Amino acid sequence: MKRREFIRIVGGTIFCSAVAPGYLIGNSTVADDVQPGILIEAASFKELGGWKLDTQHYQQMGGNYLLAHGLGNPVSNAKTTVAIPESGNWQVYVRTRDWCPGDWESPGRFKVLVNGVELEAEFGSEGHEGSVWHWHQGGSVQLAAGEAEIQLQDLTGFDGRCDAIYLAREEEPELPGEDLAELAAWKDQLSGRANLDIGEHEFDVVIVGGGIAGCGAALAARSQGLSVALIQDRPVFGGNASQEIRVHTLGVHGKGGDILKSIDTPHYPNGSAEAIDAQAKRERTMAESGVSLFAGHQCIGLTKEGDRIVSVEAREVSSGVIKRFNSPVFIDATGDGWLGFWAGAEFRQGRESCEEFDESWDKHGELWSPQEPDMRVMGTSVLWNSTRTSEASTFPEVPWALPVANGHEAVNGEWYWEYSDNDLDQIDDAEQIRDHVLRAIFGAFSNAKQIPRNTPVALKWVSFVGGKRESRRLMGDYIYTMKDMTERREFDDTVVEEHREVDAHYQLKETGSGQDFLSKALFRNTNGTYYIPFRCFYSRSITNLMMAGRCFSCSHIGLCGPRVMNTCGQMGIATGYAAALCAKYAATPREVGQQHVSELRQLIGYE
Repeated sequence: MKRREFIRIVGGTIFCSAVAPGYLIGNSTVADDVQPGILIEAASFKELGGWKLDTQHYQQMGGNYLLAHGLGNPVSNAKTTVAIPESGNWQVYVRTRDWCPGDWESPGRFKVLVNGVELEAEFGSEGHEGSVWHWHQGGSVQLAAGEAEIQLQDLTGFDGRCDAIYLAREEEPELPGEDLAELAAWKDQLSGRANLDIGEHEFDVVIVGGGIAGCGAALAARSQGLSVALIQDRPVFGGNASQEIRVHTLGVHGKGGDILKSIDTPHYPNGSAEAIDAQAKRERTMAESGVSLFAGHQCIGLTKEGDRIVSVEAREVSSGVIKRFNSPVFIDATGDGWLGFWAGAEFRQGRESCEEFDESWDKHGELWSPQEPDMRVMGTSVLWNSTRTSEASTFPEVPWALPVANGHEAVNGEWYWEYSDNDLDQIDDAEQIRDHVLRAIFGAFSNAKQIPRNTPVALKWVSFVGGKRESRRLMGDYIYTMKDMTERREFDDTVVEEHREVDAHYQLKETGSGQDFLSKALFRNTNGTYYIPFRCFYSRSITNLMMAGRCFSCSHIGLCGPRVMNTCGQMGIATGYAAALCAKYAATPREVGQQHVSELRQLIGYE
């Protein structure tokens, strides 16, 4: 009998246990004598006020935190209530981070109010010692048994952050530190989630990642009568096209126009509020599709049996409660290739040697592909814009942002506000990367405000969700390369087409000029339509896993043409239809590609 391998991931660390089929895994393991106290997770606050719920960095720091993203204006208080079991003196601890320590007053400062009374401590201002997520002791408060109100009071409008508050009776409780697995188990124990059975759900296909690729996959699979689960960690669908990031959808629809027209965007300026209307259209499409939508759910692990995924697990963001999704086939549309990574699928990250796939150098030297492989990738953008008012507007002093802006002046952003650093990983260091671009934005806007013509200009919108371009790429039976595009190679199992140029981004600082947060595009014309085979969209090592979007099987340069959203949507559509054929023939994705590819192409519209 095959044994199942349960895998749960926290903080980039994989925890495995071999268990018999059907065995119910508890949500956590923690000592029975855990010190008593009251845990208030920020994601569960009843009223967020002006604070934003940030789910982007759960795997790196162990929480879904509230972010005071006020563009320099303090946001309204977040509020919740908590039951106090007994009267007495309670110690208050806050899990937070000083996101920009230095020789200045920290920008992310906030206070905690208990029953309307401010605690003496100021959080988010601990200097270099607080630059990582940690517990900050905030003093003590006398509480009566019954209901108490907790508030977060932002002091700056510049991205203070809170993951959780802990009330303890003892003077120096032992709190979990940097071990995020211990932290997760501790939170589950105190919240009572550890005593809950995990809810089981059965679907014909489970898709993780609700960007354009994931939505396209879900709509295609559902159109063929499959029961479909679509899991998305944000509250809305669309990924980089969403109203939270606001990148317009580029690329062609190929044969997927009927589906993609219902979820894509007009070609508005990146960062435009027109994304809100496009979001409403997309949400209607998804809500009316018959797909089972799990927005606000964060995938945290999976169960394997041999080289197959049996189920994936996801936490509801606000409650932390875990659901288990069982299916014969899964589609990884996470962008970062999380399902494949957790399952042990073969993947690549970074740039190949120019010799491996004959991806030759450009006249600028190594900017296409280096002689030796490395870990450099295209970066993350944070979009933003401003508005011209009828009267003078002010902007706070931001000495902590000026070193990053490095003299740059701007009142609006674009795609090229992009950050990638050789020493930072686009997955592991995603919070630091996003924060670096925020400093660039606030510093450059502050510099621009010193120019008289910009006196009436005010910040209008700054995203707090980073728009990624590249990280892990899961390997399939075929690795798509630059030569496939430039030579316009044709394939018997073509399921995606595109004709946009090869479009590789690199940081201006790499040419010896420009700020480190600005990038440039390096283009190569393809002179016509190019094609991508189905063999790029299923894992070569996990038999029931497909992938769609920027984590498809390709080289670094092979990603640079088809990485845009309409093309990724075509990939999703191909995998969604393939899932239907997997169900029809009780086949693996590879078997669909080998034995039923003509039928797959007919469903897509090629034959």
